[in-house]
Amino acid sequence: MNYRVLVCDDDPAIARAIGIYLRAAGYEALEAHDGLEALELCQQQTIHLIIMDIMMPGMDGMRATEILRQTQNIPVIMLSAKSEDVDKIDGLTVGADDYVTKPFNPAELMARVKSQLRRYTSLGGMSEPETTAKVYRTGELVIDDASKTVTVDGEPISLTPREYGILCFLTQHAGQVFSISQIYEAVWSEPAYNPENTVAVHIRRIREKIEINPKDPKYVKVVWGIGYKVEKLHPKQLG
Repeated sequence: MNYRVLVCDDDPAIARAIGIYLRAAGYEALEAHDGLEALELCQQQTIHLIIMDIMMPGMDGMRATEILRQTQNIPVIMLSAKSEDVDKIDGLTVGADDYVTKPFNPAELMARVKSQLRRYTSLGGMSEPETTAKVYRTGELVIDDASKTVTVDGEPISLTPREYGILCFLTQHAGQVFSISQIYEAVWSEPAYNPENTVAVHIRRIREKIEINPKDPKYVKVVWGIGYKVEKLHPKQLG
């Protein structure tokens, strides 16, 4: 499949350079130079991944990603000159899937692009369903792993590929507690290095989408000092 990647950076030289690397890796590359232009392109064409700069005039990358997440689950890799944890957390909070700090190693950026696209095709519904895919259920939370769909009380829930991966992994093993590192390595398919903030932000977003009261969750539970689990419930246990 010929994947189309949108590069959004207000510096045309950086956008062009990333485009060169993307094309050399076999991807189609499009350019935008502010958040609004990126959103317009997403409406006009099928985009499979966005590399989004944060600091841009007009609409910045944070706001553009926040708006994008209202309707689409395209993987977003944030690109920023800032390296502080708070900026990374802010990016993940508004819906980014990954974060790369400038100046970046082109090989690392391409590896992250490949990883996100692989995750998107397997968890985002772009690939053909496998005949071995199963339906996982706890209480009124239902995950159909063939169609990559999630419903709660019969209502469809829109999740990003990372959010889906975490929820599906935990629901598949409902009642079992996993450490943050175990969750990260299972879903990100890479070694866990200081994954606490990344996993915590994704768990918070999942709760906001599936729980009636995210502060008193029925499904995704924290086990203090150990990690997280999805509660194993029967429908009658829900009040």
